[in-house]
Amino acid sequence: MIAFDRSICNQLSEAESREWLVTNGLGGYAAGTISGIATRRYHGLLIAALNPPVERTLLVAELDEMIEYADKIFELSASRLIDDSIVPEGYRYIEKFWLEGTTPCWCYAFEDALLEKRIWMQPGENTTYVRYDFIQGSEPIYLVLDAMVNHRDHHSRTRAGEFEVEIEVIDHGLHIHFKDQPPFYIFCEDAQIFPQFEWLPDYYYSLEAYRGLPAEDAHLFAGVFTLCLDPGSSLTVILSTQRNPTPPEPHQIYENKLLVQSGLTSAPDWIQQLVLAADQFIVQRATPPDSDGRSIIAGYPWFSDWGRDTMIALPGLTLATRRYEIAEKILRTFALHVSQGMLPNRFPDEGGQAEYNTVDATLWYFEALRAYHAATGDDNLLRYLYPTL
Repeated sequence: MIAFDRSICNQLSEAESREWLVTNGLGGYAAGTISGIATRRYHGLLIAALNPPVERTLLVAELDEMIEYADKIFELSASRLIDDSIVPEGYRYIEKFWLEGTTPCWCYAFEDALLEKRIWMQPGENTTYVRYDFIQGSEPIYLVLDAMVNHRDHHSRTRAGEFEVEIEVIDHGLHIHFKDQPPFYIFCEDAQIFPQFEWLPDYYYSLEAYRGLPAEDAHLFAGVFTLCLDPGSSLTVILSTQRNPTPPEPHQIYENKLLVQSGLTSAPDWIQQLVLAADQFIVQRATPPDSDGRSIIAGYPWFSDWGRDTMIALPGLTLATRRYEIAEKILRTFALHVSQGMLPNRFPDEGGQAEYNTVDATLWYFEALRAYHAATGDDNLLRYLYPTL
């Protein structure tokens, strides 16, 4: 339903103004532009929620892709530097961009070859998958991936050299450890792996500059992954906070379950797309009585979960999609955080105590519970919450 051809993808102003987002149900996400150029400090391949759904931290900024094919070099990535230059200009090779559910997909064309790329995340895990499919070609391609990493709050920026970092080659990947921080990993089975250590300081985020904010950033060039791909073959790069991440499977399997549960499998495509988009905002928020609590992110990339926004959004995101058990978990979770008759206005993204400075979130809570009961007839939840009400 959402697709763009070369008339958009090869025009820089058009391609870098269209953004994509994938999420993991923890508050973590990956985001970027069609062009591949990071225009915000919030763009990257793995922004992990280290204390779900908050403490969102940029870990893997990008994989810079270079192809050797037919005795020629094709650089598929693109970055804007501090002098406003675009190096390289990989967006010129994009034949098409489209969404499969919520999965962003690219098709790159060079000589007589076609290479597809897809990005998605594992639900409930700080893991991103980047899959490459060599669709068409008359000979193998030699693929080189340069991994750019970081370890900063997604609201902040990095100065080159400000962190002590250890990089170690492990089975099929790299172990990356910023001092005093939990490690993370990049896996690419069957690739040759060459660790690197070079700070690159000249990244420039045009939309941050437009917002009147500092726009410079630095990433650490952590390693090179190289391998040959024959026509018809594929590979998946795994970026994760897990030493043993979940093996990749197509995100369509998860999304098909959501559509079946919603009862909207025969609805128009745009309705089904809304069902899948709704899921991106539902996140885990563990509480001492319930390690599987739920909440709703108020908006990517800036916001964490806010009480008022959660209650306003609950009917559309959970009741209209028939995810009644999620609605129940959200209502139970927020009941545990009630203080002096108020719901939290927001949970700070850096963690810590909730902030109580909203009045009408309490009224929206009553309305959300009313809508839930009208949809489910669940008297048990009503009895459980009545003392809080």
